[in-house]
Amino acid sequence: MIPKTLPEQEEHLFAVLSGQRFLRMEGLSNEVPFFIYPYPPEDALVVAAARRRIRNRLSSAGVGVFEVNLYDLSVELLKERGVWDRVLAIEPDQDKADFREMLQGMLDPQLHIAPAIRDRLARVHFDIFFLTGIGEVFPYIRSHNVLNNLQSVVKGKPMLMFFPGCYEQSDTLGSSLVLFGRLKDDQYYRAKNILEQEA
Repeated sequence: MIPKTLPEQEEHLFAVLSGQRFLRMEGLSNEVPFFIYPYPPEDALVVAAARRRIRNRLSSAGVGVFEVNLYDLSVELLKERGVWDRVLAIEPDQDKADFREMLQGMLDPQLHIAPAIRDRLARVHFDIFFLTGIGEVFPYIRSHNVLNNLQSVVKGKPMLMFFPGCYEQSDTLGSSLVLFGRLKDDQYYRAKNILEQEA
């Protein structure tokens, strides 16, 4: 039974994430250990607070969590390359489609995001990887592109993506990420809904 209320979901997440079955990635039958926590976008602040509590509880239980916020990472990468101020300066006057295209090139998941996450993961010891900031980077970074490019980066540890929207799964149509419950990001079939996992 999928937990309905946010407090129930928080308890469920902690129970699943702290369990040895999850940490050892048992029962995946060679599938990538990617999980998605879909939540109503209007609950983003409540979910962020819950995520911090879950991280603290996991830490107390000896389970290390490493989190990457895609928005913060994007800003960091643009600053590292010395283009952040230029991006801010041209944004008000540039055509929105052109601006989006420029950012998509500067923050390409395969060329920039995945290698940056790989570098950061190599520097830390962790048991679970949290990926956040999905809504903040739309539309210049698409979640399914990030997930596809992280398959070769996040290895040997489970990853949980906090997704503001729906993860629709259908036997006939496959699975789709629907950002904010409105924008079909694309089909992505390799992740599992964390709310359907047993504790």
